[in-house]
Amino acid sequence: MKAAMVFGDPARWANWTRLFKTTVFKLAFAYFVIIALGFTLVLDRVGERVRELMAEQMRQTVEADLKGLADQYAEGGLSQLAAVVDRRSRTPGASIYLLAAPTGVTLAGNVLELPAGVMDQQQAVETVYERLGEPNVQRRAIAKVFVLPGHFRLLIGHDLEDRERLSHILGKALFTTLLWLLVIGAFGGLFVARRLLNRVDDMSAKAATLLQEDLAGRLPLSGADDELDRLARNLNTMLDRISALMVGIRQVSDNIAHDLRTPLTRLRNNAEQALQLDLGETAARGALERVIDEADGLIRIFNALLMIARAESHSSGETLADLDAAALVHDMAELYEPAAEEIGVELLVNAEGPLRFRGQRELIGQALANLIDNALKYGAPDLPGGQAKVEITARGDEKGVEIAVADHGPGIPDEERSRVLERFVRLETSRSRPGSGLGLSLAAAVARLHGGELRLEDFKPGLRVVLALPRDRDKAQPRNVAP
Repeated sequence: MKAAMVFGDPARWANWTRLFKTTVFKLAFAYFVIIALGFTLVLDRVGERVRELMAEQMRQTVEADLKGLADQYAEGGLSQLAAVVDRRSRTPGASIYLLAAPTGVTLAGNVLELPAGVMDQQQAVETVYERLGEPNVQRRAIAKVFVLPGHFRLLIGHDLEDRERLSHILGKALFTTLLWLLVIGAFGGLFVARRLLNRVDDMSAKAATLLQEDLAGRLPLSGADDELDRLARNLNTMLDRISALMVGIRQVSDNIAHDLRTPLTRLRNNAEQALQLDLGETAARGALERVIDEADGLIRIFNALLMIARAESHSSGETLADLDAAALVHDMAELYEPAAEEIGVELLVNAEGPLRFRGQRELIGQALANLIDNALKYGAPDLPGGQAKVEITARGDEKGVEIAVADHGPGIPDEERSRVLERFVRLETSRSRPGSGLGLSLAAAVARLHGGELRLEDFKPGLRVVLALPRDRDKAQPRNVAP
């Protein structure tokens, strides 16, 4: 029971152990060590500088005393010097004096005892001494001995008690500061690490929930716009993209099951008819031709799906090349001109080049072919006497190029324009005509691959489809557009 009270709940103790292992706490501790070392070095340097200044001040004091005593000796001889030393010795302070006869007898001063040999030194020395009136009390001082005529010796020095007191104060300040740094650094590191760990735990718990459930939820944001918020925002964007891809996969699966069931059924029926030998060779050949037509249609659908997948995954295998949009438009118009004349549609081209940009010719050519094919199939006027023509234009500016295909057909309602860019989506008015509903999807995927967009606009009457592409895909801002 007592152990439980001391160490607390095991789960809580494990939580604190995790806290100590966090990167933030380790960084805080490392910063504390670095700051402590830096502070120690600075304080040691300051102490050393202060000691140097005090030693210099002591030397200046000794030199000033020496000059004053020399003047007294020159004025009144040894007797006046002894009187002045005796008077100064009685004055409270850190200065020490000793005037000794050649025999070593003290004539004046406040020094009671010195170690042997100190009075024979020629340079300033640091020594211990006993002060007059304080027997058996060892003190330290810096002193210098001067030899006077007649082998008399004069010792002038300064007590080092102030320097030792300052060293003690600096040492105590260093210890106290390090102690406070330890306390503040520990609590600060624990606070920051705890706060960060809570946010990371929240994100981890939410991520675990997303793995177990659907992708509708998103990672929480604190509103601080820090690195964790930026990470959560990018992960949420990734989840949005994954969710859109999952929705697209489900839609593709549903559309494949719905739209491919009919051609597969026709393919099977035609194959069964071909097996009926009693229908004759001509009937069997016709059935086999219908089987081949249905198979070709299915191959075209799967080729379109494969090209869309390659475009969306940036794995088309074709490198970017310098292209001329005007030349590309004229080539595609020339390719479709016989088909347009056959159905009585006038094909108009307005593209003056060169309109340079970088792209993949195969994919852009396929996208433009889909747009022209859609315009020829669905762009004929519904009313008699309407204008049957398709206009293909290309223009550019410093940002990019735009290739547009416009017709005078019934068009697409505003509320349906975003939906028709999805795979296998066909409007009810077009289900009676051949097609798979993949043409606009492929064009939109190619536009996204090149950093551009596909726009559907009202041509009044009719539809205008614009393929907008940047001059250079690598320098264009990526567009976050769901497939």
